[in-house]
Amino acid sequence: MFFFVFCVVCCDLRFKLTHLGGKEGRVCVTCHSTLMNRDYNDVISSGTLPKDQKKVWFADNLLPQSESRSANSSPIYRSVSHTERADAMIDLPPILTSTGVKGDYTLEEKRTESSLLEELERGLAAPLVFVLNANLLAVVKIVSYVNRRCWCVMSKGMHAVGQPEVVILLQCLPEEKRFPTDIFNHFIQIYWDAQTAGKLLNHLSHSLVSRGFLGNNEHAGFLYVHPTFQSLEGLPLPAPPFLFGLLMLRAEAPWAKTFPLRLMLRLGAEYRFYPCPLFSVRFREPLFGPVNNSIMRLLVDFRFYRYTLPTVPGLVVDLEARSTCIRIPKTRHPELLKVLNKSNEKVLALGACFNEQADSHLICVQTADGQYQTQAISIHSQPRRVTGSCFFVFSGALKPSSGYLAKSSIVEDGLMVQVTMEAMADLRRSLRDMKDFTVTCGKLPPAERQEYVHIQWQDEEPRFNKGIISPIDGKSMESLTNIKTHQRLEYRANGKLIRWTEVFYLLKDQHPNALNNHTSHNRLTERLARAFCLALCQSLCLLKEDGMTKLALRVTLDGQKIIFYTYNIFIFHIFIGFYWGCQAIKNFN
Repeated sequence: MFFFVFCVVCCDLRFKLTHLGGKEGRVCVTCHSTLMNRDYNDVISSGTLPKDQKKVWFADNLLPQSESRSANSSPIYRSVSHTERADAMIDLPPILTSTGVKGDYTLEEKRTESSLLEELERGLAAPLVFVLNANLLAVVKIVSYVNRRCWCVMSKGMHAVGQPEVVILLQCLPEEKRFPTDIFNHFIQIYWDAQTAGKLLNHLSHSLVSRGFLGNNEHAGFLYVHPTFQSLEGLPLPAPPFLFGLLMLRAEAPWAKTFPLRLMLRLGAEYRFYPCPLFSVRFREPLFGPVNNSIMRLLVDFRFYRYTLPTVPGLVVDLEARSTCIRIPKTRHPELLKVLNKSNEKVLALGACFNEQADSHLICVQTADGQYQTQAISIHSQPRRVTGSCFFVFSGALKPSSGYLAKSSIVEDGLMVQVTMEAMADLRRSLRDMKDFTVTCGKLPPAERQEYVHIQWQDEEPRFNKGIISPIDGKSMESLTNIKTHQRLEYRANGKLIRWTEVFYLLKDQHPNALNNHTSHNRLTERLARAFCLALCQSLCLLKEDGMTKLALRVTLDGQKIIFYTYNIFIFHIFIGFYWGCQAIKNFN
């Protein structure tokens, strides 16, 4: 006899079981998915749907559902090839349509694909809204973006699980007559990963898909980026934060996993958009092939992905004439110390962030014969003054007898600096002590045309949380430290669920250790969040009907009691507690 022990996350589901006389019993995630799929197939084969799913009350564009089976069942999805779709009837998700009364919406499930495409072709002001599950929508419109006809597919509902919304701009194929439903399925997977595992997508992260995605086995998934210098004119966009997904190919996936900045900028060079395009093109040629003799083979494990080039947030490299400056935020000193402790004494290699203050950037292009070349991409119609670099390497292999103080050179899309071991020791010591350092490059004795590599510590912190507004007073929350919460702190009542998704810290007293002392009152913030959720449980239905699905609580913590004085802003989301009803688990392919 075998016994299995499940954690609460893996066995936190309930289902009506026959051997319990139709009463709900606890089941594991795998069994629950199987049971849900079985019941759904029974419904589809019978050709009937529950009457209560024909019309729903919908607040703030989130679909309520009074009766369903579970809050945590897994999604059913797959991808099919372009030829398979031509031979089979494609089922589209239900469409959300307003009745004209505030908060009152209906679901349309029998609209033909051709009629929906005709609506989009006519350029109606309102895009189509597809219901992917009880809390997740896909907003679809055909737009003209930089003279390209594109599908604009935007998620709505990711914020409720702490995930930035996702926008996909997919260039239309000639005479295309079908919706890109693979994107719908991928949205469901992203939502599911965020909700169950706390797996969130951020700038320069990626998501992978199975083969046969968007009609091509070579389509591997998406690389996600924040928009910077690109035009957003004419695009229906969600509330910040949001990410654009760029379609990548399987040959490019190793770079997305290990060095995504290189892939992002290479896409920019290919389509002449700085720093990268926001649209995706299907059936294109890969921009990179086998890794071969790239310098990255010495810095990255491309076989097992056990290690990669470390990065420090906010670290950027400025390349100017005869002068290079590596700028590091002072607040990131702890992260740099971790890199120093793990690095080889003779080599220090770090990846840089995209330099938004530069007007151009180094890129790496792989030629047809597999060689790597250095090029540059710049902002259109602007002179090149400062060029960004993707990484730097300091090597202590230069011998004192070489006749050089130090050597600097550009390698692929990065900077290589060769110094003596004595200079390497001085460099590492300066980094540990958070002191500026300068490497003089040139021949011995010193010549007139010398080059300098400066390492400078900056007070300025990199900007983040752009466009995020406080739900309390409407003020900007840009560059405020925030933490996503993934401990499944949520409460259910009357078919609704309230979840604590994140906390922002507004420091009033700039204590020197303030940023490092958040853990000292994590338990207190969790207790406050629990009390807030419990207090609102009985009012969730009313709040949701009034469209109040994103709530915030601002708490003042006294400095005498918890080391430093701060405001904490807690962000909560109300949504349907039952995710995968009959409509939600439908296989849209």
